[in-house]
Amino acid sequence: MQIHKAKGSIKLAGVIGWPVCHSLSPRLHGWWLQRYGVYGAYIPLAVQPVHFSEVTRILGKAGFQGTNVTAPHKESALAVVDEVTPLAQRIGAVNTILYTENGRLLGSNTDSFGFTENLRDRIPDWHASNGPAVILGAGGVARAVIVALLESGVEQIFIVSRSYERAIALVSNVGGPLEVINWSERERILEGAALLVNATILGMIGVEPLAIDLCALPKQAVVIDTVYVPYVTPLLAQASARGNPVVDGLGMLLHQARPGFAAWYGIEPEITSELRDFMLR
Repeated sequence: MQIHKAKGSIKLAGVIGWPVCHSLSPRLHGWWLQRYGVYGAYIPLAVQPVHFSEVTRILGKAGFQGTNVTAPHKESALAVVDEVTPLAQRIGAVNTILYTENGRLLGSNTDSFGFTENLRDRIPDWHASNGPAVILGAGGVARAVIVALLESGVEQIFIVSRSYERAIALVSNVGGPLEVINWSERERILEGAALLVNATILGMIGVEPLAIDLCALPKQAVVIDTVYVPYVTPLLAQASARGNPVVDGLGMLLHQARPGFAAWYGIEPEITSELRDFMLR
């Protein structure tokens, strides 16, 4: 663990998961700590689900400013924090915790923010009025993406999931202009779409590929993959080859980290080309 030094008392934060060794958050926050000369550390914390509540509360007493929360604890965190933002409540998960001076735990979810900021950063002229969105998946990432699009004003969202029941439950919990489509219809529903988002892990290194033909997708439709390992997924390569504007998943990871870093360390971090290059090494 590297501690980045500057004047003042040390500021501690970290990421809780099980496992946590795959997380790129320590690399990201470590870069920012060094870049801004913060006397602080960001620590990966491997915590089993049975100990999650206890450890999360102890960290506040141990001087931590806050933590990120990753799988499988995001939903459990809702019951651990003392206060949760309406957005996190709607998404049904917490990924960022702030420890206050009076010992309270404030839970938020920055995944929707990360998705929206990444989309607008890479496709500045994107607008919610462009047309319908198709979301592949109905898990936690999909929920965050869908809420982000609803908050942006997208008027029609099609949810295509391998688990029809899970997608139906998502619609019931989140609400809004959502329609569930069978996985077998994932290519047909692309016709007329303005946005396609892969919110599954399909296409990630070590996972089965995402099998989808984009022939029916309009050439002007934006294609986003929330997977960032590999950086250019087969979906993005296919979309780019046919001329669709594409957005990689790395930016969502980078942008979702910004609010937490600002809350814990008191500095608004920037997403730069230098940072992107560093994260891809």
